[in-house]
Amino acid sequence: MTYSSPAAVQEHQGYHVFVLLLIATIFTLWAQSAHAHAVTLGDQGYIQEITGVKIIPFLYLGAKHMVTGYDHILFLLGVIFFLYGMKQISIYVSLFAIGHSTTMLAGVWFNFGINSYIIDAIIGFSVIYKALDNLGAYQKWFGFQPNTKVATLIFGFLHGFGLASKIIDYNISPDGLLPNLIAFNVGIEIGQLLALAAILVVMTRWRATPSFARQAYAANVLMMIAGFTLMGFQIAGYFVA
Repeated sequence: MTYSSPAAVQEHQGYHVFVLLLIATIFTLWAQSAHAHAVTLGDQGYIQEITGVKIIPFLYLGAKHMVTGYDHILFLLGVIFFLYGMKQISIYVSLFAIGHSTTMLAGVWFNFGINSYIIDAIIGFSVIYKALDNLGAYQKWFGFQPNTKVATLIFGFLHGFGLASKIIDYNISPDGLLPNLIAFNVGIEIGQLLALAAILVVMTRWRATPSFARQAYAANVLMMIAGFTLMGFQIAGYFVA
């Protein structure tokens, strides 16, 4: 009979917990993919009814959206998956934030949105793109590595359009629009930092395990499946709606 050390058992159990969490995320996407970037009915009614400058409520709504936005979180996970230095992480997260903020603010201010099914399908593709990047697929298939910083910025722009399209659908009041939008965006960045901190805590402990490289491959495959799930449901929703 073969016995495993407590450390090996703990590592094995930790891996299964991580896989189960990713599978749960995929099923969440399966159940909720038609409602990507959705706002709860209570928040939706609040956005539609209030007028004037409401800094604190919009800070809260922005943070809440990012923390519960599984598409954003999956993309952020992919972006930092193999980044170890805080300087590198800060650069990539800042590029994503710049892109996200620019198109969200400009899209709502100039009343320019993209069909929610189309933009959410593209956001699903961003998760697929980053998972494939992490797996080294572009080097294997095409013999070159796309600029990851440029890709992060571009997908940041697209994620921002997804949020702008949803806010436009809710007919936010023009009274106090700019300060409310800025507060909402600041809230998004606060939520992003909170989500990122939680991801980094888990990733730091996971990277310290000897089998991280092997498990990382499976994790990125699951992340890619989640992206395909989101993209597939949005494309189906576009043709059915």
